Amino acid sequence: MNDAALIERFKAVRARSETLCAPLEIEDYCIQAMSDVSPPKWHLAHVTWFFEMFILVPYAKRYRMLRDEYAHLFNSYYETAGSFFPRPQRGMLSRPTVKEVFEYRHHVDGALLELLAQPPKQHAAEIRQRLQLGIEHEIQHQELLLMDTRYNFSINPLQPVYHNVELPPAVPAVAMGWQEFAAGVVEIGHDGDNFVYDNERPRHKTYVQDFRLATRLVTNAEYLAFIDDGGYGRVDLWLSDAWRTVNERHWQAPLYWFRQGGDWMHFDLTGSHALRQDEPVSHLSYYEADAYARWAGKRLPTEAEWEHAASAQAISGNFLDTGLYVPQPAQQAGMTQLYGDLWEWTRSAYLPYPGFKPLPGTLGEYNGKFMSDQMVLRGGCCATAQDHMRASYRNFFRAADRWMFSGLRLAGDV
Repeated sequence: MNDAALIERFKAVRARSETLCAPLEIEDYCIQAMSDVSPPKWHLAHVTWFFEMFILVPYAKRYRMLRDEYAHLFNSYYETAGSFFPRPQRGMLSRPTVKEVFEYRHHVDGALLELLAQPPKQHAAEIRQRLQLGIEHEIQHQELLLMDTRYNFSINPLQPVYHNVELPPAVPAVAMGWQEFAAGVVEIGHDGDNFVYDNERPRHKTYVQDFRLATRLVTNAEYLAFIDDGGYGRVDLWLSDAWRTVNERHWQAPLYWFRQGGDWMHFDLTGSHALRQDEPVSHLSYYEADAYARWAGKRLPTEAEWEHAASAQAISGNFLDTGLYVPQPAQQAGMTQLYGDLWEWTRSAYLPYPGFKPLPGTLGEYNGKFMSDQMVLRGGCCATAQDHMRASYRNFFRAADRWMFSGLRLAGDV
């Protein structure tokens, strides 16, 4: 991508963040319904802080910060970049106002575009690299904004509608099939010149046994059979920490499922509705995905198995770009839904690849310091931008997390 195209991509991504906020009322911008989510206002400001602190402050000599306090308020977790406001308290900040946050965005955008028009030659390569990272970082936060808004809205008895969209007509999901893969040494990770995160490198060899992979994601109807069979009450299906979590949190179904009379209902960004049986089951924790796989007599794939299978597939599917923000029933015969619809849990812990080196300086905190107590998810979801995705992309969450767009694909030994 040349410099002109990169600047246009920057403008488009910045505009999309504001477009995604268009359905919100002013009161929605400050809501933080639990400590893991952030208010929309904070997301808009934090991604702006990223461009400011990592490009403008070090490289734009004439740049003046709009408010010095923003360096503290909108730092997320970068210890070497200074102090940061406690994450669980972001929803307590009525100021700066939403109007002031948008003014902050436009202030930074103007200064950054001015710098990009005539970057200092000795720093041009570094500015370009950081601009790419900042763009992809904002795309990540666009997905976070949607998943956080869904959680924030879900606790409201009024069950607000964020996205009033007409979904495609309900159709049955194609039958689940299986595709086998032979044992052998495979290569995973990225080795090209285009942008990737540091945790996707280096490309390396690893061995996989003979395995098979389900051709689509597990559906709501299939997961309902697990519930009806007493899955949440069977200790033999759950890991030790999972069993403790299920009982302490009183889980009886995936997040956003609830009963109305004798019927199962589901809440998503389009509001509440009767459970769509053929839709992929979503908002599962790793614990629930693992328990279901055990119940089905299968397992979750490793990330090496997943990437080996996905590398042969074109990156297409139900992404943010479709404008639905809801996973859809599988319609294609053969291997499908590897990309889009839902992030897929793997059984792999989030760990560094052999020879992994984090980015130098403060940006080294972006990924590497989270390589503990997290599990890897692959493939993107209906809130992920399609041009943000690649086969080597590694997402990661804690095993008990389930407010993200997460689902499961079964795997098995041959």
